[in-house]
Amino acid sequence: MPNTKSAIRRVRRVKIQTVTNKIRKSKYRALVKQINLLIVKKKKNDAIKLFPKFNSQLMKIAKTGVINKKTASRNISRISKRISTLK
Repeated sequence: MPNTKSAIRRVRRVKIQTVTNKIRKSKYRALVKQINLLIVKKKKNDAIKLFPKFNSQLMKIAKTGVINKKTASRNISRISKRISTLK
């Protein structure tokens, strides 16, 4: 239990940050699933159209620290490689 005013404010702030981070992580997972689904269904044109949005969203999420920047870059690289191998 927080005793000082600043600790009470900090607890309040952490609750808000937790909710925000959960939303961001959920968006990240949804985008990865969405683009993977397009790749599995071999819809190259749709995957190519979605890729710029996927790229920018991952980097925004990485910038905020929800996921590591290297993790985002790795995901982007792997997805782009999988898209390029589609026929």
